[in-house]
Amino acid sequence: MKRGNQELLVVGDRVLVEPGRDERKTKVGLYLPAGVAAKEDVQGGSVVAIGPGQPLPPPHEEHEPWKQGYRAPRYLPMQVHLGDYALFFRKAAIEITFDDERYLVVPYGAILVLVRGGDERAVPDELPDEL
Repeated sequence: MKRGNQELLVVGDRVLVEPGRDERKTKVGLYLPAGVAAKEDVQGGSVVAIGPGQPLPPPHEEHEPWKQGYRAPRYLPMQVHLGDYALFFRKAAIEITFDDERYLVVPYGAILVLVRGGDERAVPDELPDEL
């Protein structure tokens, strides 16, 4: 992600998330204090950058080190795509500020579900009857 002359690179199997707005109003219309939202175990946000994935060791069956790409790094890709809405464990996320904007760095293993396509606020509250 580039801002001006600075570039923010996400490394390894981490995901950069722009946190969603804290919902301080319940469905009934009651406003909750800020401390209540911080006690939730799960948080959501939009994915704005992803790392290359989990690094893999070089192949052992390759016995020709002079070949081009022999030492090129290989990564196990992740299922996350840019623009996905991710629900993740709040305690696993690390908050950073880049160019005066707040982001969360989330390890891939802390992501619970991804919502792809459609409105990002359309996170389902319950599972459908047919799976």
